[in-house]
Amino acid sequence: MAQPAVPQTDNTPPPTLLEETRRVLRAAHCSLRTEEQYVQWIRDFVRFHRRCHPRDMGADEVQAYLTHLAADRGVAAATPRQALSALLFLSRRVLGGDLPWLAQIGRPRVQRRLPVVLSAEQVLALLRELARRCPGPDSQDLPLIGQLLYGTGMRITEALRLRVKEIDFSRRTIVVREGKGGKDRALMLPDVLQSPLRAQLTRSHILWQHDRDGGRAGVWMPDALARKYPRAGQSWAWHWVFPQATLSLDPRSGQQRRHHVYDQRFQRVFRKAAAALGLSPLATPHTLRHCFATHLLQRGQDIRTVQDLLGHADVSTTMIYTHVLKVGGGGVRSPLDSLLPDAMPPGDAPPSVLREPAALYLVAPPRHAGRGSHAFSPATASRP
Repeated sequence: MAQPAVPQTDNTPPPTLLEETRRVLRAAHCSLRTEEQYVQWIRDFVRFHRRCHPRDMGADEVQAYLTHLAADRGVAAATPRQALSALLFLSRRVLGGDLPWLAQIGRPRVQRRLPVVLSAEQVLALLRELARRCPGPDSQDLPLIGQLLYGTGMRITEALRLRVKEIDFSRRTIVVREGKGGKDRALMLPDVLQSPLRAQLTRSHILWQHDRDGGRAGVWMPDALARKYPRAGQSWAWHWVFPQATLSLDPRSGQQRRHHVYDQRFQRVFRKAAAALGLSPLATPHTLRHCFATHLLQRGQDIRTVQDLLGHADVSTTMIYTHVLKVGGGGVRSPLDSLLPDAMPPGDAPPSVLREPAALYLVAPPRHAGRGSHAFSPATASRP
């Protein structure tokens, strides 16, 4: 006689709040960077309220945390907005609760600031400095990345994630797949970069062949392509254009595979090159993208084309570069230029009229001119 089946008890502990958050983020196809940032903000929010569970907190706790970020930590206005987005995702998608208190939360107002833009001469000097600091064969990819950022207007993550199949030399086109917002766009391939890119693909192919000979896992594949095409990650077409020289551990799958060049590696070299040239400390690799857009507009390119090249959803985002042009050499002429004589050589002391505050104050006629017997002149006028 068969014995009745003994029910199996699952001793697996339930997932923690952060583990469940990661699972929901991955199900929503969020990027790894978004996942890391949201988890970091949720962890910091819980620690701020002494490890109280978010399910037991509401508008007052969220507002207190946002006030703490703005008042105590002195962060920029965009930082509390990002933290609020993480907390809203936690409440809506993970905890599944209603948010009647959402209207009570004061959203920080983001201030639009003009981007840092370098001149064409400064960009050229910066690219040369990058090449000078990366003479070895193991770092030849870094100057090429800088040239690609300025030559195409790509974001640094878009350049680092380029696959071999996305470069079309015959059509002189580079296709950006799943850029910001998950959008694709086609960019021009600068003629001067064709030869350097072919040389970079040769170096990348050596690492790809080394991985195939060693039987290693293929590169990371987006979404469910790894299950739909199991061997696609090992193909040359899907390999990175800028692969990392060493292997790394995939934080999601746990497999050891070859990743693309880390953005911190390029940022360190860029920061040192910009400091050596005495450029603005606010200049970052993203500055090359700003320079790309501004210099195109300076050369007469229409703003709609620049919008498409940058991948902006709204032309108002691209319009920020027109404000840079107004501030720069193509802007309004200063009234000081019409006040100073044109013949004054640069570096000379300004004329005495500019050294006399009373003279500038009394350019207009006096209040009762014509009523008195005295004539108006700076010599007889009293100082304010």
